[in-house]
Amino acid sequence: MPRAPSFRLFLPSLLLTLLVAGCGDKDAQAPAAVTQPSAQAAAAADPAAAPLLGALQKQLDGYRRIIVLLADEEQQSAADRTTSTRIGQQLFHDGLEQRGAIATQFDTLLRGTSPQRFATLGTVLDYIESAPELFDADRLAFREVLRDLHERIGADSSLPAVKLHQRIGEDLEALDEIERNYNQELTRIFSRFERTRAIELKREKWDDYIAHLHNEYSREAILRDYGVIEPYPMSMKDSDREIFGRDLPPKTVVLTFDDGPHKAYTDEVVAILKRYDVPGVFFEVGRNLGKVDPDGKVSLGPMAKISRNLMEEGYAVGNHSLTHAQLSRTTGDALRQQVLDTDTLLKDVDSKRAPLFRFPYGARNAEGLQLLNEAGLKSIMWNIDSMDWADPVPESIVQRVLDQVNKEQRGIILFHDIHDRAVKALPQILDRLIADGYQFAGWNGRDFSVARPRKGSDRDATVTTAYEKSWAIVVGIDNYAKWPKLEYASHDAQAVADTLTGQFGFPSSQVIVLKNEQATRNNILAAFHDRLSDDRTGRNDRVFVFFAGHGATRQLASGRDLGYIIPVDSDPKEFATDAIAMTDIQNIAESMQAKHVMFVMDACYSGLGLTRGGPSSSSFLRENARRSARQMLTAGGADQQVADAGPNGHSVFTWVLLQALAGKGDLNGDGLITGTELAAYVAPAVSAVSQQTPAFGSLPGSQGGEFVFQVPDSQEYLNADTRQLTADAIALNNKVDAAQDAKNSEAPVTVADLQGGKAKLVVPTAGPASDRQRSQQANDRGLQLYREKRYDEAAVQFAEALKLRPDFAQAANNLGFVYYRQQRYAEAARWLENTLKIDPSRAVAHLNLGDAYFHVGDKAKAKQAYTTYLALQPQGSGAAQARAQLEKL
Repeated sequence: MPRAPSFRLFLPSLLLTLLVAGCGDKDAQAPAAVTQPSAQAAAAADPAAAPLLGALQKQLDGYRRIIVLLADEEQQSAADRTTSTRIGQQLFHDGLEQRGAIATQFDTLLRGTSPQRFATLGTVLDYIESAPELFDADRLAFREVLRDLHERIGADSSLPAVKLHQRIGEDLEALDEIERNYNQELTRIFSRFERTRAIELKREKWDDYIAHLHNEYSREAILRDYGVIEPYPMSMKDSDREIFGRDLPPKTVVLTFDDGPHKAYTDEVVAILKRYDVPGVFFEVGRNLGKVDPDGKVSLGPMAKISRNLMEEGYAVGNHSLTHAQLSRTTGDALRQQVLDTDTLLKDVDSKRAPLFRFPYGARNAEGLQLLNEAGLKSIMWNIDSMDWADPVPESIVQRVLDQVNKEQRGIILFHDIHDRAVKALPQILDRLIADGYQFAGWNGRDFSVARPRKGSDRDATVTTAYEKSWAIVVGIDNYAKWPKLEYASHDAQAVADTLTGQFGFPSSQVIVLKNEQATRNNILAAFHDRLSDDRTGRNDRVFVFFAGHGATRQLASGRDLGYIIPVDSDPKEFATDAIAMTDIQNIAESMQAKHVMFVMDACYSGLGLTRGGPSSSSFLRENARRSARQMLTAGGADQQVADAGPNGHSVFTWVLLQALAGKGDLNGDGLITGTELAAYVAPAVSAVSQQTPAFGSLPGSQGGEFVFQVPDSQEYLNADTRQLTADAIALNNKVDAAQDAKNSEAPVTVADLQGGKAKLVVPTAGPASDRQRSQQANDRGLQLYREKRYDEAAVQFAEALKLRPDFAQAANNLGFVYYRQQRYAEAARWLENTLKIDPSRAVAHLNLGDAYFHVGDKAKAKQAYTTYLALQPQGSGAAQARAQLEKL
């Protein structure tokens, strides 16, 4: 779409363009636009105009977003059209408020006495008339603003005011002409918000303008800004149309309750679920909630409050028909009323009702299943029936459920929250299932998943690694007596030890740390021999060894190189006898009973016989428990020096290693970091940002196994105390990421070995991951990006987590806090409110919400959020901040 030259001279050229577009080549190019100052340049030239220009750009942004949401609504589903219209209405009303704020700025400017006030208004008009970044249709966003200004300035009879009044009038005439030319499209989009336009005239190329907007905006991003993320389509398990529960993970059950809400028993069931900290799903009969008149008017009854409380407390509430009719015998309008009227009632209770339906008695027909598909509802059946509707004896109900669970080993359990016998049986059932290690899944918006694995459950065991104990020896030496002193080695060692004990759960009693004067030759060897060699480690244990200090290489008489690590008491003249040779390390490695041993040496040397790298089979984790591993990763070769200029007081090698262990080394996204993955990430990254060439391989005697770290799920909720990386750390990470992005992620990674040759590392293909795992991985990637202040990319990852798992409170909070960091406080508040709908007791989200509303200027909501935070955590880390903010309010 060609941009306009001087706007007041625009109309004749516009008409000429239209004539050409109407009867000539659609791709014909318009004359080049005259270069005019952009909004930023105009604001810089006239600072007094900057606030008005900023407000106009905000007005334009909202106008464009409405068009992006609604321009292609014919191709949208009914649900998408409803969402687009709802958010479009919010944007429209935000625009009205923005227009009022602009009018106030105009009044303030015109009431002033500065002789430059008319020049400032001229700058604003220059932007509207001729800014090169504006399309013709963009200028329609300013029509009402110009009308307001036209009316206000008309009251001034001074010559400058009269001239401006005439100029604005000409602009309004041109805008009216543009509106007529875009009449058809704008009527379709904006008629739902304001008056209908009916004049049809020839038009410019609307498609060009829409294509431009789609380059600038996306529907997904606009919805996200307004607190909406549309989840991926519901997963299809058991069958294409129904879920019975047979595809749940082993020892996983879903508790469901039908026929409510009940004035007494529903609350009693909820109290039991809260006591045991397990989720539940409630399928409710519509007539218990209220009624829908023939004209569609909804009247909720007193029982609807129970349903609303269920949804507010995070329980999924689904549809169980209007009257509990036998729907297999129902068709046509009667069937639609049973399903759709109840859905209308549930949505009136809370728009976040679960899109789930349970056929009464399990009786359904093909028409009913098709209707659910059209309505976006999922049929939820069951494979374990408590028979509590027929059996009056609680103990009998308990035994029946436990017998069926033992047989099925997983599934959806059917209860009813309208009988006291179900209330009496439920605690006994939960006691037994928990004792037997069962997990309880809830509805996450797409499928059933376990939100929090129960402590002591099978899921807490690292079944993929099968390690019984984890050991480590960590050595760091700066203060050499006879070798050149180093700066970062001791700090590197402590950081690695903290990562092992903190992130990976190595017991501190099994992590031996030797720094500076403690790291003598005798102490280092004693740590190996006295603590780890022979039968001191078990066959299913792992040992991680880290050394940061000097390394040296000596050429033997045979011509072969032999490498050494240098303890603190070594003499450069005698290191052949008072240092620790790599042959000693090999002997130590072979003497250990531990299944997997990994050596990481932040030192440069050569001279170690290495065998092949790790396996590349996608099934290697199954085989890994049978194969021993003795792997080594070194910082560089004999003729290289360790780069000690890394961020935060670390060497470059150790900094990259720590980043890899923080999650970046999980190259295939399976939640595990193998020794091969660690090398495949660290070696190319260090080579890309330093003069070092790290080397990797397996020691003689290794059977092709892999040392494995299991990356823990991050539990961090972003807040004002969350630490971010320093500028130099971010700069180094950006260089590393650029080097990683330049590689073919599926191609083998070539690294050096200590013989001076090359080795190709192939990262095993990850197995299938659940939505919950993928959601957690996206959230954790978002946290990494947030720490690097890559806010837009972090927001995309948190949004991805919520698409996969809509009830993920941590990701919702983190997305809200990213908006907060971007100073987009209204958007932040929306997502923090969403967080608290998912998890009302999450204190940190209340604190973040208070900060967002404080900046928005909503004192009442800020005060409420801070007060709630203090009620939940009166001695919390943010308590002093919350009290200080309350004093300001």
